[in-house]
Amino acid sequence: MNKKEEIKIGKHISYLLRHNPEDLTISSNGWVNVRDLLKKIGISMIDLEQIVDNNNKKRYVFDDYKKRIRASQGHSINVDVELKEEIPPEYLYHGTSSRNLGSIFKSGLKKMNRNHVHLSSDIETAKNVGKRHGGELVIFRVYSESMIDDGIRFFLSENGVWLTDHVLPEYLLQINE
Repeated sequence: MNKKEEIKIGKHISYLLRHNPEDLTISSNGWVNVRDLLKKIGISMIDLEQIVDNNNKKRYVFDDYKKRIRASQGHSINVDVELKEEIPPEYLYHGTSSRNLGSIFKSGLKKMNRNHVHLSSDIETAKNVGKRHGGELVIFRVYSESMIDDGIRFFLSENGVWLTDHVLPEYLLQINE
């Protein structure tokens, strides 16, 4: 499988596991039977392992026996991927488009149609995420330590994405990097 096919199929897998499993059975913890997924998308186990191993964002994870697979985070469907509550570093970062500034300054960062707001532990990752939104790139520093002090919970996904329910405007500072 070439890189272009790998990316295309990987995006389809991400869609199925995070947003719409279609006819696949998905457990309450987000797990899908690997054999069922392979049959649905028409690839081999070797291809699936290549997609999982090469995904730069580590979006998917197998169970210990490679019988089940799930997305690490980013779901819009109601699943519990068994996130562990963690204490984040003092600052986290969020990248977005300048066209979102009005709503962010008014209401903060919202999870929108996802289960959580996604935050990065470094500016580079936030830039890469923000570029996907199109338009002029904007980076926010999130004062996560202050949020913790105020009783707001954070979770760390298996692929290193920090998650929370909402980030109010008072915890945000627009930075220019």
